[in-house]
Amino acid sequence: MIKVDNVCMTYKMSYDRIKSIKEYLMSFIKGKLKYEEFHALKNVSFEVNKGEVVGIIGRNGAGKSTILKVISGILKPTKGAITVDGNIVPMLELGSGFDHDLTGRENIFLNGAILGYSKEFLLEKYDEIVAFSELGKFIDVPIRNYSSGMLMRLAFSIATVVNPEILIVDEILAVGDDKFQEKSKARMLELMSGGTTVLFVSHSLSQIREMCNKVVWLENGTVKMCGGTKEICDEYEKG
Repeated sequence: MIKVDNVCMTYKMSYDRIKSIKEYLMSFIKGKLKYEEFHALKNVSFEVNKGEVVGIIGRNGAGKSTILKVISGILKPTKGAITVDGNIVPMLELGSGFDHDLTGRENIFLNGAILGYSKEFLLEKYDEIVAFSELGKFIDVPIRNYSSGMLMRLAFSIATVVNPEILIVDEILAVGDDKFQEKSKARMLELMSGGTTVLFVSHSLSQIREMCNKVVWLENGTVKMCGGTKEICDEYEKG
């Protein structure tokens, strides 16, 4: 359902000390803007078949979150191609579409609309979302008064109210306290058992071992290994 073909992602990072937009534009026009290139992804290729749960592992800065954003369409690769067959629900930056001056109730409809859900669908699923989030009476409080855990619980509840064909997940099981994390994991397993294809980034190898049947190991923006979960995780732990 997903084919990643020689994908590269390069950022141009200016190392001039530019103090204003005017100064930046003048340097750009004169061709005097100096920068260095940072290669976040370098010729990354792998495939994900229908119904697979694929873990992506690697140290900080390996390119894990970048490849998820490229597959989700949030970033356009510098080179290479992404082919996706199915609708994607990306769970990358939960709550990024929230308005902190609105209540939890209002943000369910705002964030749900951003994710592509209809008003009718959200009205139908509203009670289920609130119940799963465990926010109770706080659902009518402006979310600027929420803790980070409350925000993440609400965002997770909205994002997982559907059964997507492809689910892209970045460290999502770190949401909330231990009890809510267990409930989140159960919800993820429920989606997986329903045939959802999943790309899953986590620093927890125990979660990767438990939930994934295939693993892609990224190192410095390249694919170091790709294969069965036990084989790749065992090699990763040796390093």
